[in-house]
Amino acid sequence: MSASTGPWRNWAGNVTANPAERAAPATVAEVASVVTAAAERGRTVKCVGAGHSFTPAAATDGVLVSLDDLTGIESIVPTRAADGTVDGADVTVWAGTRLHRLGPLLWDLGLAQPNLGDFAEQSLAGAVSTGTHGTGAGFPGLPATVVGLQLVTADGSVLSCTRESHPEVFESARLGLGALGIITKMTVHCVPAFALRAEEQPWTLDAALADLEGFARSADHAEFFWFPHTGNINVKRNTRLPGDAVLAPVSRLRELVSDEFLSNEVYDVVCRAATRRPALTPRINRLTSRALSARTFTDRSYRVFASPRRVRFTEMEYAVPVGCAADVLTDLRAAIDRSGIVTPIPVEVRFSAADDVWLSTAYGRDVCYIAVHQYHAMDHREYFRFAEEIFLAADGRPHWGKMHTRTAADLAPALEHFDDVVAVRDRLDPDRVFANEYTDQVLP
Repeated sequence: MSASTGPWRNWAGNVTANPAERAAPATVAEVASVVTAAAERGRTVKCVGAGHSFTPAAATDGVLVSLDDLTGIESIVPTRAADGTVDGADVTVWAGTRLHRLGPLLWDLGLAQPNLGDFAEQSLAGAVSTGTHGTGAGFPGLPATVVGLQLVTADGSVLSCTRESHPEVFESARLGLGALGIITKMTVHCVPAFALRAEEQPWTLDAALADLEGFARSADHAEFFWFPHTGNINVKRNTRLPGDAVLAPVSRLRELVSDEFLSNEVYDVVCRAATRRPALTPRINRLTSRALSARTFTDRSYRVFASPRRVRFTEMEYAVPVGCAADVLTDLRAAIDRSGIVTPIPVEVRFSAADDVWLSTAYGRDVCYIAVHQYHAMDHREYFRFAEEIFLAADGRPHWGKMHTRTAADLAPALEHFDDVVAVRDRLDPDRVFANEYTDQVLP
């Protein structure tokens, strides 16, 4: 087990911490040893993956644990549908496995995760624990695919949890913000490998808002990016195809030009220009929204879901009821225009099916995720303040890994099982070994 010290910074650079100690356990026994030793010294413990949360979810001045040495697939159990046909498998994966590594491993086994977000650097446990989701009106987020997990608790005990074994711990920990313990492995339900036909094209915000629910159902996975200060959007529709479909991926040259050069290097220059001369931002956004031309391609699902993201930004995202989403976006557009705030980063609009995960933002209802962003060198505070007011007026729920101002007092009446999760936490971690600034904010 390796250990080190030194400051830590999240991906966006908006959260920093100075842990007293860092640990990189390579076995479950080593994880338990780190936790018990820290508890004996009165130190807190937090686990970190890629640091892609925009909140201080992983920050600590105690012991910062990385599970980068606890990776790979442990076991695979085929599953069957009601008619007896194989419909996928329950795959047990070590918690530190990065999503961009898990995708190819599953593909080689004829499997895939049903849905993914657009950032593949996250660890599996980090993505699940903060409620990462993709888009698709018929597909829930990552936590809903978890069917079992192993958890190291504050006294060093190791619990294996499912709906049948320690069900209340399972329901709390599969989206538990790291507040209940350290997840060392989890079992996720995977489906037969599938390809995606991706169709990307420019469109208008007004056209999307005219029938937003219809747009959400226009493909298996539909989303769009709206460029503030314009009426322009870039639409992405992904349609599922069998895993043996003929692939026609983006050529390497176009990938280098479009996804690497234009979407990252050039875009960062554009954002820096907007930072220096904010008044140019509307013109910049009009040009940017037209720079990416329409394209269609077919590739393995995990390759289509995720895109390279190297332009740094801060982000706030709320899940609002689908039926309210068009009004929310209309109000957001009006508020941006009134405020004089400028941003070169698009607003991202995605969709998700209802699920039964206790702390999920989609618990019990279909939702539209609306994410506002600001370039990391630009002030986000006023923009996010009025955006959050609009989201809350529509009964929105904050994404646990994105910036927000909600507190335990606000969240308790909005989440049906909030008190159940708190009760499990009180039992498993009464001394708050796994507490930090963020859990102090959102949990009592």
